[in-house]
Amino acid sequence: MNAAPADQLRLLDLADIDTRRTHADAARRNPPQAARVKELVALRQTLSHELSQRQGEVDDLEAELRRIESDVAVVEARRARDAGLLAATSSPKDAAGLEHELASLSRRQGELEETQLEVMERLETAQAAVSEQQSRIAETNAEGTALSDAAKAHIAEATARYEQLTRDRSAVATAIPAPLLAMYDKLVERGGPGAAPVHARTCLGCHMMLSGTDLNVLRQAADDAVLNCPECGCILIRTPDSGL
Repeated sequence: MNAAPADQLRLLDLADIDTRRTHADAARRNPPQAARVKELVALRQTLSHELSQRQGEVDDLEAELRRIESDVAVVEARRARDAGLLAATSSPKDAAGLEHELASLSRRQGELEETQLEVMERLETAQAAVSEQQSRIAETNAEGTALSDAAKAHIAEATARYEQLTRDRSAVATAIPAPLLAMYDKLVERGGPGAAPVHARTCLGCHMMLSGTDLNVLRQAADDAVLNCPECGCILIRTPDSGL
């Protein structure tokens, strides 16, 4: 294939745009915050599961405390009733029975109140654990929100850059002859560079130094000849800095 040297030089502009466009596309698809956001989502699930367990412990202790308080209330009511009966009885036998029951009720109330204090202490510890877990979740959510906002801004900026480069590419591509552009695009689709300059006898597409034989081919070729790198296949663009 043959193409005017000026048209071949335009391929370098196109290659530069394509490189920056590829970077912009990668940036909008994979914002740097994505990995950490993913970690935070998993952490949030773990923390929420732990919070449910801690809250369950609080609920159980609150239920136990209500039961003990109910038992204490029952004992207090019985003590008040027996005290009233004791004050009103004139029977020594009945008085002795009531005094014995009051002593038993007093011991029972003491045991319940001791248990009540123990459960209250456990409940306070469990509630503190819930508050701590809620704080960790709030911190995780705050970090996630901040990173998500940063990622959105990053994606928006990269998308705007990508769209501008797409427009720039179209403008440059229209000035390149169709056969030459098709050849370039085919090379890019294969995953390699479409075009690169020869600088100091080196292909800047693969950064391989050309052999003496390859350099002779370049020297002897017509200015409008379209030549390919023997290593990476890209279109070699000859310039005054090529060292030929």
